[in-house]
Amino acid sequence: MDMQSLTPAVELARKNGVHFPNESAAYREARDALLAEEIELRRHIERVAEQRRHLPPGGHVPKNYTFEGVNGRISFEELFADKETLVIYSYMFGPERERPCPMCTSLLSSWDGEVPDIQQRVAFVVVARSPLQRLTDFARERGWHHLPLYSDTSGEFSRDYHAIGKDGSDDAAFNVFTRRDGTMRHFWGGEMGGATADPGQDPRGAPDLMPIWTILDSTPEGRAPHWYPKLSY
Repeated sequence: MDMQSLTPAVELARKNGVHFPNESAAYREARDALLAEEIELRRHIERVAEQRRHLPPGGHVPKNYTFEGVNGRISFEELFADKETLVIYSYMFGPERERPCPMCTSLLSSWDGEVPDIQQRVAFVVVARSPLQRLTDFARERGWHHLPLYSDTSGEFSRDYHAIGKDGSDDAAFNVFTRRDGTMRHFWGGEMGGATADPGQDPRGAPDLMPIWTILDSTPEGRAPHWYPKLSY
């Protein structure tokens, strides 16, 4: 994207022309200033996405991992199906957990209905270390219909791609892989966490994968510093 050719965000905000009933002049002035920042944020998100798309080739996938799915054993390469790109979300639901991670569950619940659309463009799967029966039982309990769930019972994939913490506990991970001319490579993985967090903020990625935070960020209450989703209320 040629940033120099773009109309300045402040100018676009002035052209917006939106007004709401009974708003004050002070509100509109502040809102237009915020709108200019939102336009700049949109542009920055696009610049980051473009930079991501132009990464050099990532590392070769070191082995053809195997997983357990509802139709039996399946290899890593088979997860691609007829697509050239594979997205894997590592779900914090290891065998030592009585119940899965509430944050992961909230995220996956929001994604469940998107899966048929996502799969038009790329292959998409969810991997966890619990036995498959535990995963499918919970999916049924939660009312999920579309998420492709796979068990990494050996833990090899989870260990290699940072879904197991240094203490052996579960960790969430989001990784993207490519298959080009028969060669499977890692393309990109989320790397933002505790080490990259700013003071007073939850160690989240950007853009944030969780729609719930996008909604709450648009409210005057915002994100409560110590509130997180639960499995039930």
